[in-house]
Amino acid sequence: MSALSLRSAFPLLGASALLVFSSAPLQAADMDPSWSFANVSVNYLDWSEGTETRTSTNAAKSDFTYLELEGGAGFSWGEVYGFFDLENPGNDQFDEKSGGKDNLRTAGKLTSHIYLGESPFTIYAHVYDFRDYGYNGREQDQVLGVGYIHTFDNGLWFKPFLGAARVQSDGYTGMNGYMAGWVLGYGFEALGQRFSLTNWHEQTFNRDDDYLDQNYVGGKAESVGTNGAVSLWWHPLSSVTAGVQYRYSDNKLGSPEDYQNAIIYTLKYNFL
Repeated sequence: MSALSLRSAFPLLGASALLVFSSAPLQAADMDPSWSFANVSVNYLDWSEGTETRTSTNAAKSDFTYLELEGGAGFSWGEVYGFFDLENPGNDQFDEKSGGKDNLRTAGKLTSHIYLGESPFTIYAHVYDFRDYGYNGREQDQVLGVGYIHTFDNGLWFKPFLGAARVQSDGYTGMNGYMAGWVLGYGFEALGQRFSLTNWHEQTFNRDDDYLDQNYVGGKAESVGTNGAVSLWWHPLSSVTAGVQYRYSDNKLGSPEDYQNAIIYTLKYNFL
């Protein structure tokens, strides 16, 4: 990983540390996780032809490869999750051949649920940071609100949240409406193999007019934005996971009034 990529990760990692350690008085025993996981993966994102056509003049999209480091852990006081992506590894900051569509980019996200006593409700917070170095573009979304954690008897787990949103970007900095969403997952067996289904979904609404004017290409976006993915995972070994993800987005990713969708092919090595 380049020094540039590491520098971009530091603000995100610092925010997560502050988020966790300021949320509750911690004892040494509180830092022993009840569950944890970590993996590194290689991913190929293939935008649909329709998406590439619709966004050709509005934050044009191009297929790309990215590397991801991902992990999470649960503690007596709550849980944390995060990932860091390096998109188009090995490319220049501005990729001449693609006209900038395949620039070196980074994306990272950190989330936390801090338990409210013995209830299933939580204080929820997340930070998402995206940078396109060729265009000197940057956006960091910050959400603070309430969450809920529940595992059903059949093994389905569900973690919704709702919070106020703030954004820092090269085009606009300030409060930016609200975000509601969830992550969920369900594990099952079929044909003697282990599989799981997961979904993450984010719905932003009541976003600021100045943000919608300044942070989108070719026009003003609508106040409501949709972002998420539905994934099917195969677990042939404890150390290996393969997956196919359906990625969807609307009025997000720099393109106003355009639905965007892609298939992501993923291979993970689970080292924790």
